[in-house]
Amino acid sequence: MAIPTPAELRALARRDRRLGAALKRLAPFPGFPGAEQRAQRTHWDALSRAIVFQQLAGKAASTIHGRVCALTEGAHFPRCAEFLALDDRALRGAGLSRNKVLALRDLAQRIEDGRLALQRLSRVDDDTIIERLVEVRGIGEWSAQMFLLFRLGRLDVGAAGDLGVQEGLRILDAAPERPTAREALARMEVWRPLRSVGCWAMWRLVDEERAALAARTTKQAPRRSKPVTNLRQSSTKPARRRP
Repeated sequence: MAIPTPAELRALARRDRRLGAALKRLAPFPGFPGAEQRAQRTHWDALSRAIVFQQLAGKAASTIHGRVCALTEGAHFPRCAEFLALDDRALRGAGLSRNKVLALRDLAQRIEDGRLALQRLSRVDDDTIIERLVEVRGIGEWSAQMFLLFRLGRLDVGAAGDLGVQEGLRILDAAPERPTAREALARMEVWRPLRSVGCWAMWRLVDEERAALAARTTKQAPRRSKPVTNLRQSSTKPARRRP
């Protein structure tokens, strides 16, 4: 697990005073990979799970992922060779879209034939890893960056194209609009070599603002007035019966 030293965090706070102030009130940077990523046995498991989960709600994605796991023995996702041996009908029946089947097959085939040597990635620099991963169908720059940050625990990932990071920068700088990806990349240059910490802080700032907005909305919501009690039932005098 990669965690910056206190000295490195203090240096980051001095380079960006606004970020430093935010880091003081936010929970400490947890370091990655976390428990969820460590639960994935291999990089293939982590990348295949990322592809399955793309553009799906968590519950639906988990259901589909579990169905694919059930296609072979064991509780884990099929290994590369096992996945390549499964026919498209079984994979589509598990809920995978055609594009995801093609993406997963491309990833598995590249790992099997050696074009993508995942076991050596820990010794490869960030830019090279991104270049190799984006060659795989269904894996773009954002997915590659998330793999670097959350799976490999790289500390200098600048996810400038992430909307959450951009929104966090808008909050941090009290700007009227989100920065573009190019503007965000330039803005986070001062965070090197801890851009991952900065990105994580931006996500937390967005969470913080959403929580504050929800609290204000709840507080400002009009209270429901108590129903008027039936006067006939509440009267101390017995109600008259109509003749």
